[in-house]
Amino acid sequence: MPAEVRLADIVAALGGTLSGDPRLVIDRLAPLESADAASLSFLSNPRYAAQLGSTAAACVIVSPAMREAAVARGAAIVADDPYLYFARLTQWWAARRRAVATPGIHPSAVVEAGALVDASASVGALSYVASGAIIGSGAVIGSHAHIGPGAQVGECTRLAPRVTLGDACRIGARGIVHGGVVIGADGFGFAPTQGRWEKIEQLGAVRIGDDVEIGANTCIDRGALDDTVIEDGVKLDNLIQVGHNVRIGAHSAMAGCVGIAGSAVIGRHCTAGGGAIILGHLQLVDHVHITAATVVTRSILKPGQYSGLFPFDDNASWEKNAATLKQLHTLRDRLRALEKKS
Repeated sequence: MPAEVRLADIVAALGGTLSGDPRLVIDRLAPLESADAASLSFLSNPRYAAQLGSTAAACVIVSPAMREAAVARGAAIVADDPYLYFARLTQWWAARRRAVATPGIHPSAVVEAGALVDASASVGALSYVASGAIIGSGAVIGSHAHIGPGAQVGECTRLAPRVTLGDACRIGARGIVHGGVVIGADGFGFAPTQGRWEKIEQLGAVRIGDDVEIGANTCIDRGALDDTVIEDGVKLDNLIQVGHNVRIGAHSAMAGCVGIAGSAVIGRHCTAGGGAIILGHLQLVDHVHITAATVVTRSILKPGQYSGLFPFDDNASWEKNAATLKQLHTLRDRLRALEKKS
C-alpha cells in the first residue's frame, strides 16, 4: 500500500480540474460532515451546498456550478459529474489498498482432477472445485467456497467466502459475489397430487453475464428446464430471491429483500426498491422502476415508475389515491353528518 496519496495522483489517474495544492496529502475519503483536514469529500446534490462552509475536508469534488463556492473554502476537484467521479475514486482507492490475492491453490483446498484452474487464479482455504469446473484468469475463489461440477467462473471475478456456485452454473468476467450467495439451488417446483407435493427436478442452470455484482446471502435458483439468466451489468443487493427461469435484463438493479417469482422476465435498465415483490410469469419492459415494497401483480408494458400495495399503479395515480385514502375518515364523518340531517 502506498505511504501517501496526493491530490496530483488522484487527478492524474481520474482527470478533473484541480484548484489547490497538488502536493496536498489525502489519508481518507469521507462525507462532508465528518471529513477532517486530511480527507477528500464530494458534493453532488445542491441541497447540501451549505455544508461546504462548515466542512473541514482538505478537498471537495464539485460540479462546475459549485466551483467558486468550493474554491473559496480550499482545494477542489471540478468534475462534470461529481458522484460518478467519486464512484471511480472509490474503485481506485480500494484497488490501491485492498490486499491482493496470491495466485495459486491453498493447500487445504480440494480441486478435483478434471477441473481447470488458471495459473493466475486464487483458490482459498477449504474451498472445493469439482471436476469439470473452469476458473478463469485472475479469478479469486474465497475460503469455504463451493464450485460445482461443470461450473465456470470468468476472468477477474471475485467470489467471497462461503459462496456456492452450483453444478453447470456460470458467471462471466469481473463479477463480484458476496458471502453466503447461493447460485444454482433448486427452483421451487412441485406438482400437487392427492394432497401432497411431487418434486419437479430442476434440470436447467444459471447463466450470469459480465460485470454483475451479487449481494450477501442472495439466492438465484436454477431453471426447471431452461436456464435462469442474469444479463451483463446487473446489480443485486443483499437477501434477494431470484426464482427459477427468471430473466433479468442488462444493467438492471435490485435493492435488498426483493423477491422475484419464477419465470418473470425483467427488461434492461430496470430498478426495484427494497422489499418489492414481482410475481411469476410477468413481464416488465425496459426502463421500469418499482418503488420500495411495491407488489407487482400484472405485467408492465410501458416504461415508468410504479408504486403501491393497494394495488400498484403508475406513480402519479398511486400518489393521488394515497392522498385520498388519508381523507377517508374525514369524508366518512362528513357523510354521516349529512345523513343525520336528511
